[in-house]
Amino acid sequence: MTATRPLPSTSRADRDLRAIVADGVFFSTMVGLGETYVPAFALAAGLGEVVAGLVATLPMLAGALFQLVTPWGVRRLGSYRRWVVICACLQAASFLPLIVGAVLGRIGLGWLAVATVAYWSFGMATSPAWNAWITTLVPREIRATFFASRTRNAQAALFGAVLAGGLMLQWGRDQEIELGVFGALFAAALASRLVSARFLARQSEAPDLAREHRALPLRAVVSTVRRAGSGRALAYLLGMQAAVNVAAPFFTPYMLGPLGLSYAQFMILTAAAFLARVLVLPLLGHVAQRRGTRHILWWGAVGIVPLPVLWLVSHEFAYLLCVQIVAGSAWAAVELATTLSFFEGIDESDRASVLTAFNLANAAAISIGAALASQLFLELDGGPGVYAWLFAISSTGRLVMLLVLRGIRPRGRFFALQLRTLAVRPSAGALERPILASGGPETFDGDPREGAGPVVEGP
Repeated sequence: MTATRPLPSTSRADRDLRAIVADGVFFSTMVGLGETYVPAFALAAGLGEVVAGLVATLPMLAGALFQLVTPWGVRRLGSYRRWVVICACLQAASFLPLIVGAVLGRIGLGWLAVATVAYWSFGMATSPAWNAWITTLVPREIRATFFASRTRNAQAALFGAVLAGGLMLQWGRDQEIELGVFGALFAAALASRLVSARFLARQSEAPDLAREHRALPLRAVVSTVRRAGSGRALAYLLGMQAAVNVAAPFFTPYMLGPLGLSYAQFMILTAAAFLARVLVLPLLGHVAQRRGTRHILWWGAVGIVPLPVLWLVSHEFAYLLCVQIVAGSAWAAVELATTLSFFEGIDESDRASVLTAFNLANAAAISIGAALASQLFLELDGGPGVYAWLFAISSTGRLVMLLVLRGIRPRGRFFALQLRTLAVRPSAGALERPILASGGPETFDGDPREGAGPVVEGP
């Protein structure tokens, strides 16, 4: 990975840091107002449960494939900044078909697919370039505290946007202008991403920096993963994602369908899982620094096994809220520990290429699970018992993957790797990926809230 370069002046460095924070805040606002509520929009537009489930999963595979063109795009433009800003603007434009559909009161499946594929393609295409670029802008000595501060602002914006979106949709349903409110939310999400792109454009870039951007060929990536001893961690992650996504895409249809939840209740449950993640991550980092990742790895992996079937036990809102809090906490543990176990043995210079391949493999596993679930849903004609089947199969798959987990031996030292939030998921709290510039060994020296250890980050 590119070494950190000195910034031209203190004032310019300060401007860059402020712009990085502002970008994270407005990106998170877009996620909370826009992507979070796309499956609910599909349901409200009458496209059905299967479409609502697949729209949150399959477009990610397209995005993971499209990010493979990032090295070419960066070299062609000769700039990380140009590539990231263009992709951010195109991601903002992906909301236009959704806005038009909401205003017209209908949207075709084709236009929904175009919008969501474009959203994930241009969003994920920014990741490799942004990771390399941000390394040159944030000095190593302040990264922990800087990203911790940026994260708090991004988390607050995301949480507030999710709450605002749910309340607005509930008001829209009460006023019988539900689809119009969806249009307003998507318009606000588009505007937020454009503001985010503006702050990205204000950040500095050293001359000829993009010439150093390279990607490892697939064979070299596979060799790197094997050499690092990360193969079993990858096998668990992919198998677990496939099992999880037999159920996860259908949580929103289940909550807004058979459970009959209001938008306000849906919003509260989604926000509860996300907030549980945010609150528990510093504590998990503290445990990992003191005792290694093995403890949190097993706690999280066992904790996520029964979650789908727990949704079938009771429809009482207080009970569902408790399940969401447990879900957010357990998912924070399993994703943090498995991500650390996978990346800690990989050299810093190879992590960007490995992350790109990891995103592709992970998206493929998610898509396989979602496709199998959708086929089963259709085979059973979407009857009342189909959710029980999906949730039971998902829990069984998660239980089986514990056998793979037994062979993972996390290293004794703590490896700090901060995470960034790509999307909010009602069944897990969030979808997260690592910030590569933050990776490295850490020594615990006090309060985990002061920046040491893992945090959730918005790009």
